[in-house]
Amino acid sequence: MKWLEVSVPVDQEAVESASEILAHFGYAGGVVIEPAWTSGSEGPEFRYDPIRPVTLRTYLLLDEQVEAQRRRIEEALWHLGQMRPVGELQTCEVEEEDWANAWKQHYHVQHIGEHIKIVPSWLEYNAQPGDIVLQLDPGMAFGTGLHPTTQLCLQLVEYYVRPGLRTLDLGTGSGILAIAAAKLGALPVLALDNDPVAVEAARANAAHNHTPVQVALGSLGSGQHMGHWLSGDFRTEDHKKGSTRDADAGVVETEPFGLIVANLIAKVLTILAKDLTASLAPGGILIGSGIIIERESEVVNALEATELQLIERRCEGEWVALVYRKDDREDRSGVR
Repeated sequence: MKWLEVSVPVDQEAVESASEILAHFGYAGGVVIEPAWTSGSEGPEFRYDPIRPVTLRTYLLLDEQVEAQRRRIEEALWHLGQMRPVGELQTCEVEEEDWANAWKQHYHVQHIGEHIKIVPSWLEYNAQPGDIVLQLDPGMAFGTGLHPTTQLCLQLVEYYVRPGLRTLDLGTGSGILAIAAAKLGALPVLALDNDPVAVEAARANAAHNHTPVQVALGSLGSGQHMGHWLSGDFRTEDHKKGSTRDADAGVVETEPFGLIVANLIAKVLTILAKDLTASLAPGGILIGSGIIIERESEVVNALEATELQLIERRCEGEWVALVYRKDDREDRSGVR
């Protein structure tokens, strides 16, 4: 099977809008986000450069419709380029086996937070005492640990997880956040995604890391009716509050979670605000990320209209992560 790789460099503030354009046409709504990196001061440690453009990639099946899809992407990006800097659209044909391996050259050992080390599965790393090592093979899924939103979430997961904390990673992508939570002592850990490719990658990564993460195809509440979270398909039909959907098991009721990590996008967080709140236990923590600063107020307004209180805000470049706590006056949860 052959694919057309479509890539474009864009200004930092255009990442979300350009991603939505590519996701509309790309396979399973998937978009690879490659921030610009500069070498760190300690050898093969790479750091995010917030000034240089970000490269976005997606893949189109090479069939009779591909040229029409390419033209529509090019036209949409041209209109976006009238507002923000957008580079020239590049395309090339790739075999499926080439696609599955081409991204590996972009990934290196990442040091995040105090103890987390993200190690691509094809590299060797000598772990030091206290290291929490995540061996990752993202495949064609999101969640490589490179994007600022993922790094923000990892930092917050490291701080808020405690042993035995019931945890949900919503929109798990490669499973990186769920695996980190499990290695930090969270139990049980449920990882959900409505992209079958992501579910497959997350299951493989959880097994490779020897972590007891349950991975399922599904979402919460209104999310059950959406396509991939970057696809722009935001249907909000009636739904069963506080439930998830698995492709093989139908609707599955879940107990409330002490921690929910939702590294999505602003619009999806806004739509799911009530469902996220309903799925939290009293005193539970919600980490919401994937929010560009310009859209932050939408998310804040939606979440603060529920039973949640903002307790922390972190930024990396143009991206924001918000931490909310569900009201529990008696503070029985022990969540700090």
